[in-house]
This record gives sequence, C-alpha cells and structure tokens, in this order.
Amino acid sequence: MTTPGPFDNWLSDMDGVLVHEGVPVPGANKLIEKLQSAGKGFLVLTNNSIYTPRDLHARLKNSGLDVPAENIYTSAMATADFLHSQRPKGSAYVIGESGLTTALHEIGYVLTDYRPDYVVLGETRRYDFGALTTAVRLIKAGARFICTNPDTTGPSLEGILPACGAFAAMITAATGADPYFVGKPNPLMMRNALRRIGAHSESTVMIGDRMDTDVLSGLEAGLETVLVLSGVTDTMETVERYPFRPNHVKDSVADLIDWIE
Repeated sequence: MTTPGPFDNWLSDMDGVLVHEGVPVPGANKLIEKLQSAGKGFLVLTNNSIYTPRDLHARLKNSGLDVPAENIYTSAMATADFLHSQRPKGSAYVIGESGLTTALHEIGYVLTDYRPDYVVLGETRRYDFGALTTAVRLIKAGARFICTNPDTTGPSLEGILPACGAFAAMITAATGADPYFVGKPNPLMMRNALRRIGAHSESTVMIGDRMDTDVLSGLEAGLETVLVLSGVTDTMETVERYPFRPNHVKDSVADLIDWIE
C-alpha cells in the first residue's frame, strides 16, 4: 500500500489521539518528535476550554508527552479569535475557567455582567446556579449567546460528566436563544487553526478519534481525515453508522509515523 501525502501540515485532536486517560498513546511521542524534526507545521486541538496552552503543555509533559504551548489550540482560543473578528474590543459575561478568560483578556475584551455584548459559556467543573441565572437574564436582555463547544459530556476518571453543550441546552430552554458553537465540529475552528500555522487545506491532514467532531470538522474544512481507534471510537461498527467516512482509519497514531517525510 502506498503512503498518503506527503502532508506539509498536521492537525491532531488531543484526548483519545495523543493521550488516553492521562497516559500517552504508544507512538505519540515519536510522532511529535518526527513532525518537529521534519519541520512540519502542526497543532494539537482540543474542545476543552478549561486550560491555557501553557497549562496543557505542563499537564502533557507531566504525563510524558512534550508538546510546545505554541502548538496547542483550544476552543477558548478559537472563540476569542471569532469574537475578535466579529466585535473587536467588546465585552462578555463569561462562565468558564482560566483558559477562556485568559484568551478573551488577550484580545482586549472586558469581562463584565453589566450590559455585555456576549454571554460566553465554556467548560468548568463548577457550573454555578447563580452564574447560569445571570447568563439567562443577560441573554433575555439582549446579549448574544456564544459557546466554546457543543460537547454534551466530557470524560473524567470517575466517568462521564455533563459538559458545555448540556448546560447550553438548559440556557436555551430558559431563553429561547440558540448559541453559536465555535469549537469542533464547526469548521471555523479548523480554518482558524490553518491560518495560525500558515497552512492550506489541500496539504493538511486532520487526525481524530471522534466521527461527530474531528472527522466531520476536518471533512467540512476540506482536509484529509484520519480516524484512530484509540479513543472514543474504537470499532469499525461505530464508523459505519455515520453517513460520511474518514479518508483513513488506523488503530493509533503509531501507524502514521511513516507518513512523515
């Protein structure tokens, strides 16, 4: 079988692709090292908006995977890029953690509960009833509703947790306002990522472990897509349920190392 590519630029999801339950997937370190030594453009993507790139760099390094902070792109950063393009120097009421508030501060946004331009909902382990009530009232008063990502559940060592999309649905039920989701599967996040590394879709590959976010967003952004069976999707039976397919299906990123020239 011939090797696809060569690809000048690589985008990869983080959880389920490079790490699984806090442990590097076999071959992930070698993949990152080879991408760097070959001078390839690459970004590690995550819909998780809790952490800053520096936080994620430290967490990954502690687990044994060395990904530079400048090669990490989160849904919080994508949300900040989107808001900056829509309404520069605006204001927002934010429910989220430092990953989101830092990204918004860096584009010059004012975080306030007084007549904000936007209500921005991100991931947090401490969704507060009072904060959610404030968000509902501000949206009813005219604030625009933005969410970092549509994921309804997220992983933890104890099991799944309700996530941003689930709380967004609650706010929508109370306000009648649908949010704009910036993170995957919105291809906007992919296009922003491509611009960050000066890449073109024709020469870029997207690696993910989820059909409904990673593969879909890569497909809609015009990228070559690879599904790895090391995370959420672990059988071909799951793949066959979808009306679209990835370009390639591999057991893990270890099978992609030879693609790098």
